[in-house]
Amino acid sequence: MSADPRVSIRAVLTSRTRIVLLLAGLLVAAALVWLLSPGRARSLAASKRAPPPVAVDGALAKRADVPVYLDGLGTVQAFYTVKITARVDGELQKVAFVEGQMMKKGDLLAQIDPRPYQAALDQALATHAKDEAQLTNAQQDLQRYTILEPQELASKQTVDTQKALVAQLHAQLQSDQAAIENARTQLGYTRIVAPIDGRTGIRLVDPGNIVRASDTGGIVVMTQLQPIAVIFTLPERSLTEMAQAMSRGKVSVSAIGPSGRTELDRGTAQLIDNQIDPTTGTIRVKAVFPNEKQLLWPGEFVTARVLARIQPQAITIPATALQRGPDGVFAYVIRPDSTVEPRLLTIGHETEGTVVVDAGLEPGEQVVVSNQYRLQPGARVRLNGPAVAKEVPAAAAAKGPDGS
Repeated sequence: MSADPRVSIRAVLTSRTRIVLLLAGLLVAAALVWLLSPGRARSLAASKRAPPPVAVDGALAKRADVPVYLDGLGTVQAFYTVKITARVDGELQKVAFVEGQMMKKGDLLAQIDPRPYQAALDQALATHAKDEAQLTNAQQDLQRYTILEPQELASKQTVDTQKALVAQLHAQLQSDQAAIENARTQLGYTRIVAPIDGRTGIRLVDPGNIVRASDTGGIVVMTQLQPIAVIFTLPERSLTEMAQAMSRGKVSVSAIGPSGRTELDRGTAQLIDNQIDPTTGTIRVKAVFPNEKQLLWPGEFVTARVLARIQPQAITIPATALQRGPDGVFAYVIRPDSTVEPRLLTIGHETEGTVVVDAGLEPGEQVVVSNQYRLQPGARVRLNGPAVAKEVPAAAAAKGPDGS
């Protein structure tokens, strides 16, 4: 009797299933051994390790005396501007200056033909001499008549008439003297001299031309450059602070060039204009500068930086530490565990890259001043070097124009 083929097939399948299950169990065991091995544990720990710290620069918040400045846009103006014109008519014989020349007060600028005015002066002198001679003769006649009157050799009317003649000649001499002074003045006007210390501009009339007192063009324009003035504007909210600063004494003003970094000169504020411009809401302030190097020129635009006051012992940090977020201005503060936290700040004045912190920081705390874009709250950082405290140049800024 032959064996049942279904029993053989079932036995073979059972044997293969056992082999497959045994192999699967061996594979699972091997996988567990590999996963639980020390090397794998170290690999998993390494994969879960925190990212490397971000390299940043830090700065310390510190207390310092901070100069508080008020900045305004200004225009340089000559301290004096004089248009030199002729005061008498005549031929312009000589121009004694070179265009652009620095002149002293009293230096000869131009010469008008003086001969007609010298002749008028001579004529006035001659008339004065003639009338003076007549006065002398009239006075002598009056003395004679006065002596003869008691003897009734001269009438009282004759004496009175002679007295009137003497008085008339006295008045005539005064008129002659006035004519002499006028002629001498007219003659003096033919010699045109510099009324101020200043620089000549472009010559407007050439020698040989006839100039007249009624001409409006003039001969040349002179401007005084040393000292020189700057008229600048400040917002009306700065009026109180500016007025208080001037009430305490001289107020230092620096003229800053177009680059915004170069100080062209340093002077003092002279006055605040007597009204606020209602259309712009600004006040005008005039400052005077010695301009010894002649770096300031009339018509030039400059920034006037006024040292209004010194804020003592203010907490300061570099301006590069500031960041702006939806809640306001903040800075990343480095905690003792080398992680960072964003700290909202209340800031005050900014001076030459240094910001005054009114609230939010304490002296000695460190803030991040670089690579802030790579930071998140709680991020770990590594300082590139020791944190430094930015120095505020308060001592230099507080000096006056004489360096005191």
